[in-house]
Amino acid sequence: MNDTLTRQLGSFAIVTSSKRIFLSDYVLSGIPFYRSKEIIEKALKQNISTELFITYKRFEEIKMQFGVPVAGDILISAVGERAGIPYVVKKSDGDFYFKDGNLIWIKDFKDHASADYLCYYFKSNNGKKQLESTMIGSAQKALTIVGLKQIELLLPRLPDQESIAEVLSSLDDKIDLLHRQNKTLEEVAETLFRQWFVEEGENLEVGKLGEIIELFDNKRIPLSSTERDKLKIGNLYPYYGAATIMDYINKYIFDDDYLLLGEDGTVQDEDGYPILQRAIGKCWVNNHTHVIKGKKGYSNNFLEILLKHINISHLVTGAVQPKINQANLKELDIPKPAIEKVEKFSLIIDPLYNKKHFNLQQIKQLETIRDTLLPKLMSGAVRVMN
Repeated sequence: MNDTLTRQLGSFAIVTSSKRIFLSDYVLSGIPFYRSKEIIEKALKQNISTELFITYKRFEEIKMQFGVPVAGDILISAVGERAGIPYVVKKSDGDFYFKDGNLIWIKDFKDHASADYLCYYFKSNNGKKQLESTMIGSAQKALTIVGLKQIELLLPRLPDQESIAEVLSSLDDKIDLLHRQNKTLEEVAETLFRQWFVEEGENLEVGKLGEIIELFDNKRIPLSSTERDKLKIGNLYPYYGAATIMDYINKYIFDDDYLLLGEDGTVQDEDGYPILQRAIGKCWVNNHTHVIKGKKGYSNNFLEILLKHINISHLVTGAVQPKINQANLKELDIPKPAIEKVEKFSLIIDPLYNKKHFNLQQIKQLETIRDTLLPKLMSGAVRVMN
């Protein structure tokens, strides 16, 4: 873009923190008081649970003296593993205040930059690298106000920024819609499971998980980050760890439908239920997650929803590194309905899961398009026609 400028953020925006709130200011209800946790959840479009509040009177005092976030301002997480995640304040957020130190507040830039454009800039690979380059600390990374002010951004003309943000937002809106559809599909499957196997109070036989699953742990192969860096050319496939996709590489060792259950490290959520992932198609799995398939008659869809309802905290061993070993996993007590009923149930929920996985493929494609377009739009290599 011909009119693209490079400017330091601090030259056209106010970069600051919030007025400190003391413990005595907290009340049981009132104006929500958000920490970085809640803002990150908003940025990731997750459900948030407000735990802290301040009085309406205290909020008005702060508003008069120091100002409060308004629609179009940006809050960016400043501490820990998820430092650097930006969130654009929306009108629908209503009144709220936020914790200083863990969030940095960017405001008063409207004549120079689009909030959505800045947000996408911080999400771009170039933006992330710039944010990381200004962070301090070794054990706990932290983004500082001084460092953020010095970041140099590519700023096209304001109308061009808005056009770029509009293109990227339209892709994000489609991705968000598919995620919401998948949540609905999961809720329907959950309701059906409870109706078939929980609410009816059927006196189910108790069995062992090892009776209905096959394990493929012997096929797993760990790769170091250095080894994975050598496998980045060509078609790339997911590389799974205990709790998430850790990387993408051009080789695979599995090519089927598997259920992954964390073996060591992150193996359970805060309520004691297993960390599960679904690996469908070509992928690589390291040695920190069990690789499972249901035996004949027990579909992976049934197995996934069943395990979501079973607390596994009593299986976890290891004080420093939580672990669920294979022997304990096989001995997990499970309700074991008649195989005929399981097969009938699977026929009902399979279309729901098929739609969910189709949506996940679409999400991946849209994310690839967005992430490919983003740097090209930012640099001006691809132009948006107004």
